[in-house]
Amino acid sequence: MALDRRRFIQLAAGALAYSSSPRLLAQSSIDGTKAIKIGNILDRTGGLNIYCLKQIQAAALAVDELNAQGGLLGRKVEIVFYDAQSTNRLYAQYATQAFVRDKVDVIQGGVTSSAREVVRPIVQRFKGLYFYNAVYEGGVCDRRHVGTGMVPGQELDALVDFVIKERNAKTHYILAADYNYGQITSKWLQKYIREKGGQDLAVEFFPLDVTNFAPVLSRIQAAKPDAVWSALVGDAHMGFYRQFESTIGKENVTLVGTVYGAGRENAMLSPVENSGILTASSFIDSLDTPAAQSFVSRFQSFTGENDYIGEYGEYGYRGVMLWAEAVKKAGSVQAEDVIKVLPGIFFDGPGGRYTIDEHNNHVHMDIHIAQGNAEQGFDVLRSFAQQPPTDVQGMCDLVRNPADSTQYEPQL
Repeated sequence: MALDRRRFIQLAAGALAYSSSPRLLAQSSIDGTKAIKIGNILDRTGGLNIYCLKQIQAAALAVDELNAQGGLLGRKVEIVFYDAQSTNRLYAQYATQAFVRDKVDVIQGGVTSSAREVVRPIVQRFKGLYFYNAVYEGGVCDRRHVGTGMVPGQELDALVDFVIKERNAKTHYILAADYNYGQITSKWLQKYIREKGGQDLAVEFFPLDVTNFAPVLSRIQAAKPDAVWSALVGDAHMGFYRQFESTIGKENVTLVGTVYGAGRENAMLSPVENSGILTASSFIDSLDTPAAQSFVSRFQSFTGENDYIGEYGEYGYRGVMLWAEAVKKAGSVQAEDVIKVLPGIFFDGPGGRYTIDEHNNHVHMDIHIAQGNAEQGFDVLRSFAQQPPTDVQGMCDLVRNPADSTQYEPQL
């Protein structure tokens, strides 16, 4: 079922087809019959949909802008959207359906790392291509996988350094979601904390449905760390930030969130709860650049909404546009043709230039350390231009080992 913009944004069922309006297609003189198809698998519903709602819209915006410019290879671009409902079983079902029934040319999407690891083998089986548009724990070495979001060598290295030096935090307490993102991210945090002269006092893991953090908050109060790190994920875990402020308070202990703001938590917490939380991001709505301001304006016009977009929303736009640049260079949408030209592909987007690394299919990008403010947004404290994915670079070389499909982890 092909939907117009408003209906596509409002409905919550998969699979749905989204293409630009016939009027837009006619104005740009595109072949409207043989569409190029993007399989977009995300959580419109479910406990992790806070990361997806804006990303779904941003991917549709990218498609509209591509079609307004003449499409790709003279053909219109279309999204086939699947609501995975925060369920890995549906990620597997829809990834298979996308290739077998719907004949998509690329899959974009996935929220959690566990969902990604469900999709990746299916992409391998069907010799496809997968753009994973999310912050993640790094380490995936796979020529069919493109990681467009931040990895630890870009985010955590700079953030740990800032917290230790600028906040004089020597002792650290780590809380993390109990699946591969939290488990591996906590190892990276421990590695960077130790290398930079800090001490990690404890690491604790929490299932995604945990909402009561009173016991661990008591343990944190007893341990008296200088900084608490949250690698917690999703709607249920958002309660931690509220409970932290009502018990310990950021004026007493520095609080850092590794994905805080990516799911628009800042817009859902109160101004007091948001103020002072540290994070790092490759896109913030308030970035003082023409590219960022233009994207926010276009996004709001496209959706008819004026609320916070955030990094995960921008990822949906970034992923589509990077893939489109590769398609243009390849002159083809065939996965093998596109994979061959991925090294060095770049796109100047809302957060700056994004360039695919020549050896590992991860993206160089600008990184910003930011702090939540009373306006339920963020103030940028420090920026780092064109940061490479150093953690993945040290583990993955697809030029020398093109058959590699390993996810590497840090050694403590």
